[in-house]
Amino acid sequence: MKTNALIGSLLAVALGTAAVTARAQVVVIISSKNPISKLTPDQVSQIFLGQAKTFYSGGQAVPLDQSEGPARREFYEKVTGKSPAQLKAYWSKLTFSGNAQPPQALSDSHAVVKQVAENPKFIGYVDKAAVDSSVKVVLAL
Repeated sequence: MKTNALIGSLLAVALGTAAVTARAQVVVIISSKNPISKLTPDQVSQIFLGQAKTFYSGGQAVPLDQSEGPARREFYEKVTGKSPAQLKAYWSKLTFSGNAQPPQALSDSHAVVKQVAENPKFIGYVDKAAVDSSVKVVLAL
């Protein structure tokens, strides 16, 4: 009986570890046509929080968000330090005051890759597995 309990405990630990390592890595992308090769977390944060409207090279920067989910949560917590509730309050305040609008939200990583690839002014975050040659990674989280 003790052996079955031990096996069950070990299996639970193994499955938990597999779930953590299976979590997708989120990366920040821009069009392969954009001359920028790297961005800092602070630069990305400023763009996604509406505090910067241009890339450091001077070109217009338009952030593309994803619908609520794990990628969005991970991105904002790592880059801005804001939880979903804090982010909602932040954008509510800015929207109400007329100072800014939140980024357009697309359905998933594939939709973000498609839009970013088509226009060098777009910047987005996606699951690393969705990256193809039409975009380039400028920040890995």
